[in-house]
Amino acid sequence: MTEYSTLLPRFLKYVKVNSRSDEHSNRFPSTEREEKFQKDVIMRDLEDLGLEDVHYNQKSGCVIATIPSNIDYDVPVFGLLAHCDTADFNSEDVKPQITENYDGKSKIQLGDSEFYLDPDVFPHLKNYKGKTIISASGDTLLGGDDKCGIAELITFAEYLMNHPEEKHGKIRLAFTPDEEIGTGASHFDVDEFGAEFAYTVDGEAPGKLDWGTFSAAQFSLDIQGVNVHPAVAKGQMINAIQVGIEFQNNLPQGEVPEETSGREGFYHLMNFDGTVDNAHLDYIIRDFERKGLEERKNLVKSIVKEMNDRFGTERIKLKMWDQYYNMADELKKNMHIVDLARDAYKAVGLTINEDPVRGGTDGSQLTYMGLPCPNLFAGEENMHGRYEYTVLESMWLAVDVLREINRLNVERNK
Repeated sequence: MTEYSTLLPRFLKYVKVNSRSDEHSNRFPSTEREEKFQKDVIMRDLEDLGLEDVHYNQKSGCVIATIPSNIDYDVPVFGLLAHCDTADFNSEDVKPQITENYDGKSKIQLGDSEFYLDPDVFPHLKNYKGKTIISASGDTLLGGDDKCGIAELITFAEYLMNHPEEKHGKIRLAFTPDEEIGTGASHFDVDEFGAEFAYTVDGEAPGKLDWGTFSAAQFSLDIQGVNVHPAVAKGQMINAIQVGIEFQNNLPQGEVPEETSGREGFYHLMNFDGTVDNAHLDYIIRDFERKGLEERKNLVKSIVKEMNDRFGTERIKLKMWDQYYNMADELKKNMHIVDLARDAYKAVGLTINEDPVRGGTDGSQLTYMGLPCPNLFAGEENMHGRYEYTVLESMWLAVDVLREINRLNVERNK
């Protein structure tokens, strides 16, 4: 699409920059490389487009910018957000590759690696016959999550700045940190942003509209064992690894990500490090209902208590905290925002998919912070690993949707 000719080179430039976050970091944003990407690349591109009030908010770790109004009456100020970090997978030396006019049936080799995008494994590839597929080399993720969103927001801003005939009110842009580790949105400065509502642009295939998410908690277990020589271990040794295994086996065994779908929640063991002397386990809990989340948390607490009671001491130390809640509970009070997105999707000919997302977005937290914020698709597929790809035409559609949201916002508030 000629009017979006800068979208692909912009996206390719962004994915080559390593901006991976780090959940073990003590700084904010969690990595210097992430902040450098924000300040040295994104801010510079926004300034080159002539946007107003381009700045870095140190408190929120965000790059903020304004598309200035070109109309003489007030319409609701809305915001658009995309996150700058990539997920916990190799992000160094990303080599994007382009497959034009994909035939809808062939395997796509990822660079020179042993890995392929195979439509028999990933059947959604068959939806993109004749389209342009962008993938990586097999050694890294692509980074489309969420550099698709970043490139789309900036291309949208560029289009409006270059086409004054397309009327719009004031639009705020934010490029946020640390979404992948769930900590970035908690620092967001809603008052400074100054939008009445917003959308994150961080979703999957065209048509996906997320306004319902999991409610989420996380917990860790630190287990102290007793390590003695195996020859004299009877009645003395407490193997911290075995204690961790016992805890895991006490959870509902079918309620794990690989066994659940739809609105089914789960417990997910993400990390298990240990020796006989001590072990550490990290989990996340997900449920679409707040009541269900509390029930799952209570089950964890009861298992830990029963095991500690048996040991006669607090051998298992539990730390647990909530991460975010299902934004549908709040967005039901602001359905005009969801309706605006629905109408924009329909205007560009999309079939809408509103299945609740089995995860969360920055919008989950922002909605509860007073900024109603559903999530729009960005064209990301197979996120968080070597098989990640996106489709150029999907990214074009995302920009079309942003233009329609703006158009409808202006027309309905004259």
